Amino acid sequence: MASIRFLGAAGTVTGSKYLLEAAGRRLLIDAGLFQGQKPLRQRNREPLPVSPRDLDAIVLTHAHIDHTGYLPVIVRDGFRGRVHTTRATRDLAGLMLPDSGRLQEEEAESANRNGYSKHAPALPLYTEEDARRALPHLEGIEYHAARELWPGLSVTFRPAGHILGSATVQVDVDEPGRPRQRVLFSGDLGRYDMPVIPDPEPVPDATTLLVECTYGDRTHGAVSPKDALAEAVSDAARKGGAIIIPSFAIGRAQDILYYLRELEDEGRIPVLDVFVDSPMATDATPIYARHAEEHDEAMRALLQAGTRPFATRRLEFTRTRDQSKRINQVRQCIIISASGMVTGGRVLHHLAQRLPHAENTVLLVGYQAAGTRGRLLQDGASEVKMLGRVIPVKAQVRTVSGFSAHADHEEVMRWLGGFTTPPRRVFCVHGEDAGLEAMRKLLVARGLDAYVPKHLEQVELV
Repeated sequence: MASIRFLGAAGTVTGSKYLLEAAGRRLLIDAGLFQGQKPLRQRNREPLPVSPRDLDAIVLTHAHIDHTGYLPVIVRDGFRGRVHTTRATRDLAGLMLPDSGRLQEEEAESANRNGYSKHAPALPLYTEEDARRALPHLEGIEYHAARELWPGLSVTFRPAGHILGSATVQVDVDEPGRPRQRVLFSGDLGRYDMPVIPDPEPVPDATTLLVECTYGDRTHGAVSPKDALAEAVSDAARKGGAIIIPSFAIGRAQDILYYLRELEDEGRIPVLDVFVDSPMATDATPIYARHAEEHDEAMRALLQAGTRPFATRRLEFTRTRDQSKRINQVRQCIIISASGMVTGGRVLHHLAQRLPHAENTVLLVGYQAAGTRGRLLQDGASEVKMLGRVIPVKAQVRTVSGFSAHADHEEVMRWLGGFTTPPRRVFCVHGEDAGLEAMRKLLVARGLDAYVPKHLEQVELV
C-alpha cells in the first residue's frame, strides 16, 4: 500500500522532504534544508531515515534552498537516480546549490578563523564541489506533460505562482488491485496578481493533498506590495541613509527590482543608487528574462517593447568581495542582498556596518521564520549576533507587508476552490503551529478531512 513519510516541513516551515513509497519504489518529493532555530538546523546533520541509495527518484517543486538545499548531501551519500523538476527550476538550482555550498564553506572558514564555533574545526554541511556533482542529476520537464517515472507512477507539474519554475506536483499511482491514487503536493503556493509570472494554476482533483500553511493564520492585507514599497522607500530616503533589503536572491530580488523600476518611472520614489549585492541574484535575473514560458502577459509586453523589466536607472550588480566592500562608501543607496531571513550571506556584512546608525533603514520584505535573525529584527531586538559579534540595532527596522511570495490563507482557499472533486484527505504542512492549526480548522469547516502530521510520521494512503 502506498504511504507518505514526512521527513521535513512537518510542524515547521523549512526542510521540505516527503518520502512517497508506491508501486514498489521510493520517490522523494523535495530535498530541502532546515533553517531557523538551532534544533531545526541540527536535523540537517542527521542521516535520512532512508538511505539515499534506496531512493529511486527525486522530484523538486522549486529552487529555494528549503526545498532543494539538501540535494548535494543526498547525492554525495549515494543517490544515483534522476531529479525531475521544471526547466526553470533546473536552471535556478544550478545557481543556488553551488552558492549554498560556497556560503557554507565561507562561514565554516570564518568561524574557524575567528574562533566562534563550538566545533573544532567547523565543517560545512557540504561543499561547492558536492553541489556541482549533484547538478547532472537534474532533468527539466515541461508543465502539464505527464512523465512516467516507473510503471504505475507518473508526475505532472503545474505552475504554482511562487517563483520562476515553481510547480505543484501531481503524482498518479496505479497499483494492481487498488484504486488509483492522485497525490498532490502544493509546494509553495504563490500569490495572485504578482509581477512576472502567472497566478497559481488550479488543479481539478486529487485523492490526497499536502498543502502549505506558511500564512495559514493571517492575510497579507489590502495594501499592495508596490504601494507599501513606495511608502517605505520614500520615508527611508528622507532620512538620508542607506536602505538595506535582505532578500532571497531568486524571486524576491527580481520582484523588488521590477517594482523599483516602475516606481522610478512613475516618479513615486527618488532615483537612488541601487546595488544588488548577490552574485546569485546577478546570474538569476537574466534567467528570469529568458524563460518566456514562465512569463505573464505584462512581462511579455515589456520585453516585446524593448524594456528592461528589472533595470532601475542607477543599478549596479556586484560580484566580488571588493565590489561589495565599496558599497560601504556610499552613504545613501538601496542595497538588495541575500539572505532573505538574514541567516547568512553578504547581507550580514551590510547589516553589521549599517545597523548601529539611526539614519539607516532595514526593510524586511518577506516571511521571517522563528529563530532567524530576520525574525529577531522584526520583533524589535535591540541587538543581534552576527559574524561572531553582537551588533546594536539603532537603524529603523520596517516590515513591508504583502511582499511575501507565499499565498496567505485566503489565497490558499481561493486556490482550493479550483478543485472540481475535493481531496479525500488533506495534510497541513510547511507552517508553524499557529498557521497549521488555523488552516486545519478552515479546511475542516469546508468539510475536508484535514490533519497536521508530525515530523517523521508515516501514513498510508487510503
